Amino acid sequence: MMFKYFPHTETDIKEMLDEINLTSLDDLFRDIPDEVFFKKELDLPEAVSEIELRKKLGELAGKNKNLISFLGAGSYDVYTPSVIAALTSRQEFLTSYTPYQPEISQGTLQYIFEFQSLITELTGMDIANASVYDGATATMEAMFMATSYTRRNKVLISRTLNPLIIEVLKTYAGFRNLELDYLETEDFRISEKVLGEKLNPEVAAVIVQNPNFFGIVEEYEKIVEMIHANKSLLIMNVDPSTLAVLKTPGEIGADIACGDGQTLGIPKSFGGPYVGFIATTDKLLRKLPGRICGLTNDLEGRRGFVLTLQAREQHIRREKANSNICSNQSLMALHTTIYMSLLGKQGLVEAAKRAYTNAHYLEAKLLETNLFKRVSDQPFFKEFILETKLDVPAINAYLLENGILSGLDLSCFGENYQGKMLFCATEVRTKQEIDEFIKMVEAYHV
Repeated sequence: MMFKYFPHTETDIKEMLDEINLTSLDDLFRDIPDEVFFKKELDLPEAVSEIELRKKLGELAGKNKNLISFLGAGSYDVYTPSVIAALTSRQEFLTSYTPYQPEISQGTLQYIFEFQSLITELTGMDIANASVYDGATATMEAMFMATSYTRRNKVLISRTLNPLIIEVLKTYAGFRNLELDYLETEDFRISEKVLGEKLNPEVAAVIVQNPNFFGIVEEYEKIVEMIHANKSLLIMNVDPSTLAVLKTPGEIGADIACGDGQTLGIPKSFGGPYVGFIATTDKLLRKLPGRICGLTNDLEGRRGFVLTLQAREQHIRREKANSNICSNQSLMALHTTIYMSLLGKQGLVEAAKRAYTNAHYLEAKLLETNLFKRVSDQPFFKEFILETKLDVPAINAYLLENGILSGLDLSCFGENYQGKMLFCATEVRTKQEIDEFIKMVEAYHV
C-alpha cells in the first residue's frame, strides 16, 4: 500500500534495511559525528486540522495586494492561459527530475524537443538546447561559448544590457579570468564610434540586448558588420515575446541568441522560477552547454525521441566542461512550450502588437499630463524612459499604496539618471487601467 505523503511503509523500510544489512534508519547516518546532529526541539506550531489550516492560509492570502504593474526591467506581467497550470501540475511533469539519462520517458524528451524547435523558429537560429536556469545565466553561458570557440579572452558588453545580467557576467568572468570591457551608450544605444575604438584581435564577442534595457529597439546592421569583420561573435540577449514582430537574431546576423523565457506566459512569481534559452548557429553546436534532444526512428520505423548531444555536460568532461551549471529548467520549458503552442504564430503576433500599443498609449497619456518629458526619440517596444521633476520615490510610494506598481526609478544608476523612470505596459494592461494610473498621477501632483 502507498501513502500520499509517506510512500514507504514499515514493511518497505524493513526490506530495504535487510537488503543492506542494517537494523535501523539511524544506522544510515552512523558515520556522521554525533556533535553535528541537531538535538533540540523544532520551533513549530501545534498541529492543526485541514479546516483550520485553510482558514489560516485564507487570512494570509487576504494580506496580498493584487497590484496593477507598470514595471518591467526584466520581469513582466504577462498573460498566462489557465490550461498551462492544469497541464504542468500533472504529476508526471511536476515531479520528474532533470533528464540526464537516455532512458528518460518519451513524453519528457518530446516536449523538450518541441521547446527546442519552437525557440529556433522564434529566434531564427539553427539550433537550441534544452534550456538553462534563467536569462542571466543563459547570457553567461553564451559568453563562455564565445570565448571557447574563438580562443580569445576579452568580451565587450553594451551598457544597454540589463545591469543585473552584467553583474552575473562580472561574477563568472572573474573565475574564468576573462577580461570585460564596456560600451558606453549614446542616446541609450550602442555607439558605433566607441565600438570601433574597442574592437581588436583580443575580443571574443560583443554582448547586446534587443529591445535593450531601456526598451529601445536598436539598429544592428552596421554593428554586425564591424563585429564579424573583427572575427568576433555577436551575442544577442532578446525578449522572445517580441520576436513575432521584430527582426530575429538570425535575421540580424547574431551568432548566439539567448534570454529569459519568462515573457512566454510565466508569471512573475517574486522573480522565479523562470527559464533561460540559448540558440545558435550550426558552427557553434559543439559549444552549446547542456543537452539537445533529437528525433529519430527505431528499428521498426517508429518515431522516437533521444538525447542526441550532451558533450559539454559536467558528468562527462567534469572540470573541462564548458559549463557546470547548465541543468535545464524542464518544467518551465514545458510551460513556455504549451504557451507558444496555444497562441500559435498569429497569437504571438497579436500579443506583441497589444503590448506595443499599450506602451505607446501609456507614453502618450503620461506626456499629456505635462509632468513628464521624453529623453529620447528612439523607437521603443513596450518599455520607455521619461523624465520628471516629481519626487520619484514619493510618487511611487503613493501609487503603491493605491494598488499600482509604478515605473522603475533609474536614479540608482547614477546622477545622469536622476528624475528618470522606466515604464512598461505589457499585453495584459487595459485602457481603463492606464487611464486610472494617469488619474492617480495627476491627483498626486495636485
